[in-house]
Amino acid sequence: MAGDEDRRMDETGIDRETMGRLAKALAFIRSADDPVVVALRLAETSGKDADVKKARALFLKLKPGDRRSALASLTD
Repeated sequence: MAGDEDRRMDETGIDRETMGRLAKALAFIRSADDPVVVALRLAETSGKDADVKKARALFLKLKPGDRRSALASLTD
């Protein structure tokens, strides 16, 4: 089902607030200086399309388990 998750992320996008929440979750799961965490935080603060696109792409390249854990933390 990871493919379905990826399609949902592409179709709906990730808003800036959610990117910040994902960054916090991933900082706990991975580390605060992980490139994906840094990109998500930058996208949240800048809101620039290029930063958002890069953060989304990096997030989707994560291992499926890391993506699921981060997304699950948003519902808690």
